[in-house]
Amino acid sequence: MDIDGTAEVHVGGDDLVVAASVFKVAIAVEVFRQADAGHFDLQDRVRIRPNARTAGPTGFSTFADEVDTSIRDLTRMMLAVSDNAATDILIDRVGLDRVRATLTELGLKVTAIPFSLQGMLDSIGQDARFTDWADLTHATATARSADESQELQERLWSSRAMQPEHAIRTTAREMARFLRLIWRDEAGPAEACAQVRQLMAQQVTKNRLAMGFHRDVRVAAKSGSLFGVIRNEIGVLETTDGHRYAAAVFTRAHRPWINENEINTVIGTAAALAIDQINRKAPGSEAL
Repeated sequence: MDIDGTAEVHVGGDDLVVAASVFKVAIAVEVFRQADAGHFDLQDRVRIRPNARTAGPTGFSTFADEVDTSIRDLTRMMLAVSDNAATDILIDRVGLDRVRATLTELGLKVTAIPFSLQGMLDSIGQDARFTDWADLTHATATARSADESQELQERLWSSRAMQPEHAIRTTAREMARFLRLIWRDEAGPAEACAQVRQLMAQQVTKNRLAMGFHRDVRVAAKSGSLFGVIRNEIGVLETTDGHRYAAAVFTRAHRPWINENEINTVIGTAAALAIDQINRKAPGSEAL
C-alpha cells in the first residue's frame, strides 16, 4: 500500500493467514496508547522470573536469572528480537480484550488474537496429546528414536495453532492497512504511533523485506516465524525520494526448515514487485 496515497496491489491479500509474531505490533500499539492515556508509566518496573515466563528462542525467554526492566524496554525486546516472554507480560498488562477492541476500532475486523503466546503453545501441546507445551518439549527432548522425534514434530505441525482458522490470524491487506494507520498517526495518539515506528526500525532481523531492495531503502519491520513452516514479514519501506510503502508478505513452506534463505529472498522480491506495480499504475486498488 502507498502510505501517502490510496494505491495498493495484492496477491491473495484477503486470504486468512497465520500471523505468527507480526501480531506483536498490535500489542505494541496498545501499550503506547494506554501509556499515553495515563494507565501506566513506560518506566514502571517489571520483575521477570525464570519459572514464570513464556518459552521462546530469544530475549528474556532465554535468561537463566531474574530480570528487572521497564515496560518500555519490554516493548523494545518484543519488537526488536520478538521476545515471547516480554510479549506475554505486556499482554497481561494491557489485556487482550483491550487489544481486540482497538483492532476493531481501527477497522481490522479479520485479525484475531484468541490467546496469549503461552496459550498458543499449550494448545499445541494439547493437540499433540500432551498436557501442555512443557510436556511436549520434554517428550521431544527425550525421544528415543528419530522416528519418535519425527512423529512429535508432525503432531506439532498439524496443530490448530498452525491453521489460520484457529490460530492468531490476519490477512496481508489488514496488516498493510494497520501499518498505514501507524505511519499516518491514525492508529492512536501521534506520540504512541511514533514510538511504535521507532521500535520497528530497530528490529534486528528485518532482512526479509529488505532483500528485495537497494541498501538506500529504509526499512522498519516485524517478522514472524513458526516451526520452520511459517515465515512472514510486515513493514514500511521508505525510498530516498521520500515515498513510503506498507508491505505485508506471508509464506507457508511445504517442507519445514527447507530453503529458508530462498524464502526470505522471495519475501523481499514480492514486496519490490508490488511497489513497482504501484508506481506503474494510477491510484486505486488492484489484485494481481
